[in-house]
Amino acid sequence: MIITPNMGFKDRCELLFFKSLIIGPPTASLVNRPYTHTHTQFFCCFAERQPNQTTNVEKKMGNLVCCVQVDQSQVAMKEGFGKFEKVLQPGCHCMPWFLGKRIAGHLSLRVQQLDIKCETKTKDNVFVNVVASIQYRALADKANDAFYKLSNTRNQIQAYVFDVIRASVPKLNLDDTFEQKNEIAKAVEEELEKAMSAYGYEIVQTLITDIEPDVHVKRAMNEINAAARMRLAAKEKAEAEKILQIKRAEGEAESKYLSGLGIARQRQAIVDGLRDSVIGFSVNVPGTTAKDVMDMVLVTQYFDTMKEIGAASKSSAVFIPHGPGAVRDVASQIRDGLLQGSLSHQ
Repeated sequence: MIITPNMGFKDRCELLFFKSLIIGPPTASLVNRPYTHTHTQFFCCFAERQPNQTTNVEKKMGNLVCCVQVDQSQVAMKEGFGKFEKVLQPGCHCMPWFLGKRIAGHLSLRVQQLDIKCETKTKDNVFVNVVASIQYRALADKANDAFYKLSNTRNQIQAYVFDVIRASVPKLNLDDTFEQKNEIAKAVEEELEKAMSAYGYEIVQTLITDIEPDVHVKRAMNEINAAARMRLAAKEKAEAEKILQIKRAEGEAESKYLSGLGIARQRQAIVDGLRDSVIGFSVNVPGTTAKDVMDMVLVTQYFDTMKEIGAASKSSAVFIPHGPGAVRDVASQIRDGLLQGSLSHQ
C-alpha cells in the first residue's frame, strides 16, 4: 500500500500511524515506502514464538508500546537516563522509553557451574593438576550488585580458586593431597563465599573432582605399589613354604618315632619268642644247651631268608660264601655282629 494524492485525509493518517507502529516513526521517505509481506510477521509472532524466547518483532513492538517482558529465573536492570532505578522481576513491565527509561541488561538467577583446572606443586615437589567445580548463583535481593559490580564473574571466581589451591596444596605431600581433597574444597568454598557475597553471589557447592599428577609420576607410583605387593607376595610365599617344610619335618619325625616304636616292639616280640622257644626246647630235649638252640634258630632263619630271596623275581641278592659245614661259622658271625652292635650302642 502506497500513499497517493487521491487518498483522503483520514485514510492517510491511519496508514501513517499503522506504518509508524511497524517500521518506525514517519520520515520523508515514508510516503513512497511500500507495505510488504515482511511486515505481516507483526501479527503472527505470538503464534510462532517458542517457550522462553523473545523475538525481535516482540521486542520492537514492546518498545513501541512501552512494555517489556522478563523471563522466568531472570531479572532485568531498569535505568532512567543511564542511572539504575530498580530490579524488574519476571513478568511484563511498563517501560516508557520516551521518558529515558530502558533495560540495561538481564541477569540469570539459575545455578551455574564453572570448571577450573589449576596446576600447582605439592610439598614433595610433584606437579599436579587440580580440577575444581564451582556451583554459584546470583542472589535476587542483591541482583544490582551482581550486575554492576563485576564485569567478568567467571574470571573473578577463577582468580580466587587459583589463590586458595596454590596456597593449600604446597603444604601437603602427594598422598596427603588425595586424602585431604575435601579440606581443600572446604577452604576454597569459604574463601569464595567470603569474597563473592559482597558482589551479590552465593557459592552453592565447591567440589574437587580430580587430582591428576604427571603421567610419569603416576607410572612410578604404580610401579612402587606393584613392587610392594610383589614383595609382600614373595614374603607370604616363603612363609607358606617354611610352614610346609616344618610340617613335613614334623611328620617325618613322628613317622620315624612311630616306626622305631614298631621296630622295638617287633624285636621285643622276637626276643620273647626266642626265649620261650629255648626254654621249651631245653625242657623237651634233654642234654641240649641254650647255645645249641640259638644256633638252630639262626640256621632256620638263614634258610628262610634264602628261600624268600629265591622266591622273589626282582629282589636284590647278596651272596655270602657258605657251605653246609659253615653253618656254625654263619651263626658265630651273626652272633659276633649282634654283640658288636650292642657294644657300639653302649
